[in-house]
Amino acid sequence: MIKNKYKYKVLVAPLDWGLGHTTRCIPIIRALQNVAVEVVIAGTPTQLELLKKEFPGILNFPLNGYTVHYSKKKSLLPWKILIQVPKISYSIYSEKKWLKKIVRNEKIDLIISDNRFGLSHPDIPCIFITHQLAIKTPFSFLQKIIQKINYHFINQFTLCWIPDFEGEKNIAGDLSHPQNLPQIPVRYIGPLSRFHKSGELPFSIKWLFLISGPEPQRSILENKILSSIQNIPEQSIVLLGKPAKEYKQQIHNHCTVINHLETIQLEKLIRESEFIICRSGYTSVMEVLSLSKKSIMIPTPGQSEQEYLASHLSAQKWCMEMSPNDVLGETLEKAKTFEYHIPFFDNGKLEKFVDEIMDLLSNRKNTP
Repeated sequence: MIKNKYKYKVLVAPLDWGLGHTTRCIPIIRALQNVAVEVVIAGTPTQLELLKKEFPGILNFPLNGYTVHYSKKKSLLPWKILIQVPKISYSIYSEKKWLKKIVRNEKIDLIISDNRFGLSHPDIPCIFITHQLAIKTPFSFLQKIIQKINYHFINQFTLCWIPDFEGEKNIAGDLSHPQNLPQIPVRYIGPLSRFHKSGELPFSIKWLFLISGPEPQRSILENKILSSIQNIPEQSIVLLGKPAKEYKQQIHNHCTVINHLETIQLEKLIRESEFIICRSGYTSVMEVLSLSKKSIMIPTPGQSEQEYLASHLSAQKWCMEMSPNDVLGETLEKAKTFEYHIPFFDNGKLEKFVDEIMDLLSNRKNTP
């Protein structure tokens, strides 16, 4: 019989609200594999397609998403989310049933859940990843209720990892640094990015547009940019963020549209671009800042978290904020003279916290 070369098996499962939760798990999977851990992943077909391209041959399991639908109108979004609460609750219940089976069948030693509330287990260590301990809503009373619900689920885990800095100089502000923390231990593990800054490359692209986020707002932003891009004279690339399809088209002399790039190609493209235009989703923010890029952040309408992040970062001049209603060409011209003050971020803290969970597993294994 061939003995398994791995000492531990770790399940990593990100939420399916856009691909940001998925891509920020890439550095975690890398760090685990670097300490000879067998990583297995779970997610929707789109999530698995992306991760399998990054980690060919990785063991993977289908896991239904929450499939939350967003409103086209900003004012209706809170109510649109509210009426889907029963569906989300059922998804959490289904996750718990699925997890019991997968832990038993695959002999999982540790679970890392990026914002999937149902993936806590009473018998093995489990880590919950979130940058939102405080979840912004248009109404303060609703925000308090949501935080209680949020902490109810988080407190069922062993540890809570926050992908942000611990001190006053941080990315997420009040979102990741509320007055009251969960009851379980909280670790500020630093920003998570697939990318590592390693010298400057000459700019060959003026504007790089990264389209991301949940529908229908993802397609609304795509259509707005594609309808305006032909009036922009500088070299531009629009990356659609559709990993399941291969597609590349030059729509005019100065602009190319690409469906998807894998991490190495994407990092090179970002480094060769002078300005990045993207949603102010947290993963996009971490990745852009990790490469010290000038950016224009466009919050998804009605997503209070993204609106807060864009405002918070713009106030520090770490990015420039663009309203979804702003004219694209005028905004790009303003960005050319915007006074950016982008800090240097050291994103090398993750290994320390991976060592911590390895010690946790080792102590648990050696305990009679």
